[in-house]
Amino acid sequence: MATIMPVPNIAMPREYADFRPISVMSVLSRALERIIVREFIYPALLEPPALFSNTDQYAFHQTGSTTAAIIAILQSITDLLSCNPYVVVIALDFTNAFDTVRHSTLRYKIASMNIPDDVHNWLVDFFAGRSHSTRFNGITSDQLDISASIIQGSAIDPASYVVNAADLTTVTAGSLIFKYADDTYIVIPASNVSSRVAELDHIDRWQKVTI
Repeated sequence: MATIMPVPNIAMPREYADFRPISVMSVLSRALERIIVREFIYPALLEPPALFSNTDQYAFHQTGSTTAAIIAILQSITDLLSCNPYVVVIALDFTNAFDTVRHSTLRYKIASMNIPDDVHNWLVDFFAGRSHSTRFNGITSDQLDISASIIQGSAIDPASYVVNAADLTTVTAGSLIFKYADDTYIVIPASNVSSRVAELDHIDRWQKVTI
């Protein structure tokens, strides 16, 4: 159970959107989460099962960085331009993606990972039975169950989003996808330019059932 204390995003907030809801995890919980992420989740992502294609994600793991993502995108564009007159790059940023991840979808994907059963059960339990209320100006709302969103302040939330987005791929052979957290780039060579609508439709269908 968490009590959320809204923090202003701007100096003079006037609307609900001007506040950011913050709840803080306990230090012991975050310490344990870091162990789970380091010892089990990231190793499983490096050798994913057929459901995942996580070599295109450059965030939240030891060998990934924004620099690595930029280098990979530029290299792929350069390679494609050697045999195509132009390359189309579609840049996407899912709004509030971390706050809308469905726990039911996330649990299904966690079950597909190569992790020990007790770790899987711990993760399922971690996301279950959570609720929050909001306290503002001395007034506290009723507790409401949480069925979506990654818990703010948690050490496990970045890895959870990586797991959630791991099955987002392109639908056309020869086109490429690169991700840094929820920033997503589709690289389409001129030979596949007619597939742009199909790629965007696929992403739209994916996000409707995932986030």
